[in-house]
Amino acid sequence: MNNSKKVIERFRDSLIHWESLNYRPMPWKGIKDPYLIWLSEIILQQTRVQQGWEYFLKFKKAFPNVSKLAKADEQKVLKLWQGLGYYSRARNLHFTAKFIHQAGGKFKADYKWLLSLKGVGPYTAAAIASFAFDLPYAVVDGNVYRVLSRIFAIETPIDSSAGKKQFQLLADQLLDKKNPSTYNQAIIDFGATLCTPKQPNCLECPFEKSCLARQENRIDIFPVKEKKIKKKKRFFNYLDIRYKGKRLFRERIAKDVWKGLYDFPLIETSKPAGLDVLKQTKEWRKFMDGFAIERLEVHPKLFKQELTHQSLIGRFYILQVKKIPKQLEKQFKWATEKNIESLPFPKMISFYLEDKDLYLIL
Repeated sequence: MNNSKKVIERFRDSLIHWESLNYRPMPWKGIKDPYLIWLSEIILQQTRVQQGWEYFLKFKKAFPNVSKLAKADEQKVLKLWQGLGYYSRARNLHFTAKFIHQAGGKFKADYKWLLSLKGVGPYTAAAIASFAFDLPYAVVDGNVYRVLSRIFAIETPIDSSAGKKQFQLLADQLLDKKNPSTYNQAIIDFGATLCTPKQPNCLECPFEKSCLARQENRIDIFPVKEKKIKKKKRFFNYLDIRYKGKRLFRERIAKDVWKGLYDFPLIETSKPAGLDVLKQTKEWRKFMDGFAIERLEVHPKLFKQELTHQSLIGRFYILQVKKIPKQLEKQFKWATEKNIESLPFPKMISFYLEDKDLYLIL
């Protein structure tokens, strides 16, 4: 890259001018409250803006400041987060709120301190530092990687150590240190709305003539990634057991993405399994021992949910029983339809309960 002062200033000016003509109004933009900026950034991690918008407004209303969030019950936080996925974000959000509340209830205008908060990485720390405190830290997210890799035709993989260092260095060089908040927002918006992953609007781009990827007709290869994610398929067979108007649930206590959420008794299989196969598993025989099944139905829908490293395929079995083994009361919880509304669930369970398609594949 020709990183002369003139080139850098031209890049900044073009980007900020573009932002002034293409401003995207969002409820967290332009505010200086570090709590609300932090809240929005945590919600927007691995989340589309359109979806995050709704959740930001819900959390802002329920918890208008960090102390309100800190004092909330975790189950309430998880319930409000329901449907957003990646629940570790919600748990980290709650943990960090309690930490800040105990430390006086205020965010520090200090990048290193922000970076030390649980759930906050370099991008989020830079976003809070620049948007809330006008500190000169450049944000580097997926949008920034895409914009810079295309304009400067950088072939270093963005998921490599060398790539992360190279892009951060370039982002720091390009940053308008006198106006970091406006610059950071501009490059994020530019990548999100114009220099998009697919079918970028190059004809409207202020960098059309200087973008190396455009000149070389190689837009589609940027940004370059070193590793390809291989997804693991998991097959979930949920048992929706019903008894006298109540349904059986369990709270997940294992350290996984759904810790603290509720789901049905679950039998996981290595491949799709019909009822006959399911009944032959040790888990079915062990779990169903002591139940007197009155009626058994297979829900007609098969659901699929995509996570970063996993594809989840779920089938639900509805069992009406007239007798239940007492030992299960220690492991599971009976809930009425009214109680169910207050419990936080993984997305697949909540869509099933609402009889709403997640990714219907049958």
